[in-house]
Amino acid sequence: MRKAASAKAATAKAATAKATTARKAPKAESHLAMVRRARRINRELAEVYPYAHPELDFRNPFELLVATVLSAQTTDLRVNQTTPALFAAYPTPEDMAAAVPEEMEEIIRPTGFFRAKTKSLLGLSAALRDEFGGEVPGRLEDLVELPGVGRKTANVVLGNAFGVPGITVDTHFGRLVRRWKWTDEEDPVKVEAVVAGIFPKSEWTMLSHRVVFHGRRICHARKPACGACPIAPLCPSYGEGETDPEKARKLLKYEMGGHPGQRLSPPADYPGKPAPALGAE
Repeated sequence: MRKAASAKAATAKAATAKATTARKAPKAESHLAMVRRARRINRELAEVYPYAHPELDFRNPFELLVATVLSAQTTDLRVNQTTPALFAAYPTPEDMAAAVPEEMEEIIRPTGFFRAKTKSLLGLSAALRDEFGGEVPGRLEDLVELPGVGRKTANVVLGNAFGVPGITVDTHFGRLVRRWKWTDEEDPVKVEAVVAGIFPKSEWTMLSHRVVFHGRRICHARKPACGACPIAPLCPSYGEGETDPEKARKLLKYEMGGHPGQRLSPPADYPGKPAPALGAE
């Protein structure tokens, strides 16, 4: 009798514990709730980074196109330190298309993969000269046909040189939208499609800048500064990084940490310091 009563009590206790756990388990977020949270994150990031901008120096669509191609597998800072000499030597597509490959390679060597990048720049410059009258086209379907130009590069150029809305899915953008549970997609094209369905078209370009800014300054790949994150209450991945506020503040980068940004010629409203020229770091 005692054993039976004891077993019955244990069963009841287990059932109670299971029920309590079930009550405490977080409910799955609905799609509508996720969309509302995503849009709130965008609004709050707009307050944190009202000066968000493309972090490549450029004066025209051709310079932005070239700089974006060069930015693969390197930092925007290194590109910005390299392009002044590049554009001084080859200011137009016609000039660049006629460049001696070895001479261009030496100029862009600091950006890495300089032989492949030289091949792309020579090819896209020749295409601009021969097929588009020396002008950068303002259509996605034309841009992605240029050598070395993919969808990400095309969206950067369209959004920032032509005012055509686009979502730029780089490594920072992909990492953050997955941390925020907007999507679990890994493929950049699929990520772009999902995020495009969450936000109105008018927000796409600035959303891209804000997310990338946040990824570079606070929500880092290896050790995000969770304890210094202004959108921590909205982040389902809070706690993946440093949560102690003092320790987290030490992880902040660029103007958030009191350091120079990536542009040698930043916009007038940028609150940080300009980046140093090549060799002056």
